[in-house]
Amino acid sequence: MTAIDRPEIVSEAFGERENPALLLIMGAMASMLWWPEAFCRKLAGAGLHVIRYDNRDTGRSTKYPPGAPPYTFDDMAGDAIGVLDSHGIGEAHVAGMSMGGMIAQLVALKHPSRVASLTAISSSPMGMDSSHLPRPSDAYTEHSAEGADVDWSDRRQVIDFMVRDTRAIASTAHPFDAARMRAFIEQDYIRSGGFLSATNHFLLKGTDRWNGWLHEMRAPLLVIHGTADPIFPIEHGEALAGWVAGAKLLRVEGGGHELHPDDWTTILAAIVAHVRANRGDGRS
Repeated sequence: MTAIDRPEIVSEAFGERENPALLLIMGAMASMLWWPEAFCRKLAGAGLHVIRYDNRDTGRSTKYPPGAPPYTFDDMAGDAIGVLDSHGIGEAHVAGMSMGGMIAQLVALKHPSRVASLTAISSSPMGMDSSHLPRPSDAYTEHSAEGADVDWSDRRQVIDFMVRDTRAIASTAHPFDAARMRAFIEQDYIRSGGFLSATNHFLLKGTDRWNGWLHEMRAPLLVIHGTADPIFPIEHGEALAGWVAGAKLLRVEGGGHELHPDDWTTILAAIVAHVRANRGDGRS
């Protein structure tokens, strides 16, 4: 994309500037708020300089007419580097969740000198043959199909569907707090001005340039994956860890496709330990 086409990407930082930088990349249709502020502050309290941002078509970043996104996964990987540049950071630790984990893999492959370590949460191997991996659960597939009947310009329909969606992907080990999730989704909806443009994320195309390259990844990899993830079953996390030499896999027992507060202690400790074990200067 040309300079005139570059989007505005809104970001937010937590923690001391001199600490190792950790860039957080969220998944499809999800603004930076899906990295909860309390989660980010805990990471910052552990000695990290944490940056979260709104992907294109989410939150307060640039949005495009729904139905034909003029960008690819490669462009979104470029956005991540642009965020680092805007904060004056040369090398960072990168963590991505779901689609954000795939973008993070692409960032690590395309820009190895910028990524000190990589953490992929609830994600799947990028650019590899995944035909042998299990598909989303039948229950989630049935729920997801209902999204085609949602009027994404109708606030009530969208919020009701999104609450059902968070229930469908929730942990089997912890209770689901519907009231808390509804309040959060309403907050995100208002801040984002709706989720209609965010549906573009389901139409994105990648590139063949990096297909089959995961085994070339230089960034030390930590994979965090729930054993009850209905979108990317645990085999996806196992496959991703298996493709990268020396990768570590943390199984979150009963974990769904989410950052459940009751799992934060385990997840946060793993991320912090991974960063400390692979510490770069995180500066430009």
